[in-house]
Amino acid sequence: MTAILVAEGLHKSYGRHRVLSGTDLSVDRGQLVAVVGENGAGKSTLLKALAGTLKTDAGTVRLSGTLGYCPQEAVLSDNLTVGQHLRYFAAAYRLADLGRGEELMQRLGLAKFRDTSAGALSGGTRQKLNLVLSLLHDPDVLLLDEPYQGFDWETYLRFWDLVGDLRARGKAIVLITHLVFEQDRFDVLADLVDGRLHLRGTTTVATNTPGADDDRL
Repeated sequence: MTAILVAEGLHKSYGRHRVLSGTDLSVDRGQLVAVVGENGAGKSTLLKALAGTLKTDAGTVRLSGTLGYCPQEAVLSDNLTVGQHLRYFAAAYRLADLGRGEELMQRLGLAKFRDTSAGALSGGTRQKLNLVLSLLHDPDVLLLDEPYQGFDWETYLRFWDLVGDLRARGKAIVLITHLVFEQDRFDVLADLVDGRLHLRGTTTVATNTPGADDDRL
């Protein structure tokens, strides 16, 4: 199978602190990959590099398709409503309509906040909007940095149902998580240690409990 996302030899340092040391990653269509590691290991740095929002010191990233990126910190305008965010992002993506956005809002329980400004949303609801915006253009590859932070149990389960549907449609997903008990959900578990990824295969699907720590490197 031809990989849809390939990273080779990624290096990134902040001053004398080396974060990525020749990191490699290959992701196929329909594959769900988890990136795990200790706080400060560089997980968010890796995802930013894959998304193209952070310039690396060396290495290449190749993408065969469209990209959606859901950062850990939602990039929202507090003065705009949820509905306005959708319209502006739809215009940026040159979408003909908001059908996909409406579907996602209903699915994640966000529709009732359509006329609420982003600044008035709770942390978990802001994260729902963050996720919807990253999925609005139905990307082929989705990069998610601890996307369920602040989600209640029902939304957490809806999130995994959504992930299942995306995989079934051949979407590739790379997800950062601290939750080691979630590992059986993934096709590949990648431990980021000393700036390199060490891959382990997993096959079993299990039901787990949400929670998250912070990684803002």
